[in-house]
Amino acid sequence: MSAYDGKTHDDERTFAALPPAGSGAFARTWWGRAWLKALEDTALDGRQLKQGRRHARAGAVGAVSVRPGRITAVVKDGDGSAHRSDVLLQELSEVEWDRFLDLAVESAGHIAALLDHDMPPHLVEDAAAAGLELLPGIGDLEPECGCEAWDHCPHTTALCYQVARLLDEDPFVLLLMRGRGERALLAALQERSAARAASAGAAATSGRAAAGGHTATGGHTATGAVAEDGAAPAGTATDGTSPVGMSAAGVSTAGVSAEEAFAARDILPPLPVPPTLPPAPGEPPSLDTETSPAPGLDPAALEFLAADAAARAHRMLAEALAPGHASAEVPLTARQDAVRLAAGTPPPRIAERLAAGSGRRRTELDLATRAWRWGGAAALSVLEEEWAPGAEATARAKALLAEAWEAAERPVLRPAGPGRWTVVGADAQLRVGEDGRWWPYLKERGTWVPAGPAAQDPAAALAGLSTGRREGDDTDTVADADGDAGTGTGTGTGTGSGTVTEAGR
Repeated sequence: MSAYDGKTHDDERTFAALPPAGSGAFARTWWGRAWLKALEDTALDGRQLKQGRRHARAGAVGAVSVRPGRITAVVKDGDGSAHRSDVLLQELSEVEWDRFLDLAVESAGHIAALLDHDMPPHLVEDAAAAGLELLPGIGDLEPECGCEAWDHCPHTTALCYQVARLLDEDPFVLLLMRGRGERALLAALQERSAARAASAGAAATSGRAAAGGHTATGGHTATGAVAEDGAAPAGTATDGTSPVGMSAAGVSTAGVSAEEAFAARDILPPLPVPPTLPPAPGEPPSLDTETSPAPGLDPAALEFLAADAAARAHRMLAEALAPGHASAEVPLTARQDAVRLAAGTPPPRIAERLAAGSGRRRTELDLATRAWRWGGAAALSVLEEEWAPGAEATARAKALLAEAWEAAERPVLRPAGPGRWTVVGADAQLRVGEDGRWWPYLKERGTWVPAGPAAQDPAAALAGLSTGRREGDDTDTVADADGDAGTGTGTGTGTGSGTVTEAGR
């Protein structure tokens, strides 16, 4: 709806009287200027045009009513007398509207432009080529006025100049004059778009059936060059199902810009049926070719990232198709994602790049991936970040530690930093995360390493250390090359403020 709209029905829109136009041009858009050109080419008396411009510029045109085939307003003369003025424009026939709708749905850009209150020139040109004149030409603006002038008088001229300002704001005003209101037009476009999508889907299904029932999956690789005789042509999947950028039915799968897609959101067809989950992620294409890669490009690293992307896409699709699925993955930081990738056991050279890119030494990355395998981002946070529990969290942790064991079995724990307690007489440690879960750690070669999954109860987490030794990853954490065994996390023995005293006391 235009900013000038006062009252609107789908077959009639009434615009409040506009303020005086000042000294600027009446039309800024190309279609607004085309409207005025039709008026100026039709009017026989230039003096009437000048008088009409003065009326419109002075704000003498009242509220404008727009209906199919007609615009109407009351225009005042300088002496205070008023005249009802109408300008008629031929409506499009039903057959012509069908042709127009077909043209519009062929391009998402046409629809997006209209919804953005723009009149795309290509739509007007395509319509003209199909015999549809959207914009008026010479003689198309037929005047009727209460002053009984036989040609365009100052009153109908003033009305046309005022309507040019309305057209600048909303080209749907022109389409309403041609016979279709905005809501009816959008509903027809949506219905036609849905039918077009359904027809394309049926054609694609038929095409796949004709090809022997094969469908392209992630396991097929595409070729970019013509193979030997009898092989698939360039841009065709190796199973011969469809060219790159084309559906199985030969329909182009080229997309539109996000801006156009968002603008066309109100007339998009219904969403398709959810896809079927493939049994496994697709195999990424091999980049081991005879052509040398561009400087700085690592084909092995790209293949690793492509395989990881396929695995993540398969997992996310499985989650999305699961009943009750509502939430998406929590975004990871670059440092976290480097650890996630490293947990996929990449080749050593790629692991080195992940370590360097995340600001870690290689031994620190190995330790981080060990934590990741036990509990993802939460376990990594407990390993690499210190947090000081507040008074309430400290009291709750102290109570859990005191109640977790019978008095005779209770281990002696001493604080080892914020949220950390070491078992006296054993190379074992408990750490509590910000979510209240407890994580077991073991000391290996002077370094505290994650040793098991989290538990809500500290006793259960400590009891899982034996399981952690059996089920943990096989990567040994060794001392750094310079002799330091730390991971950048604090393991001090100072109690600090707010820490729990020994559980046995």
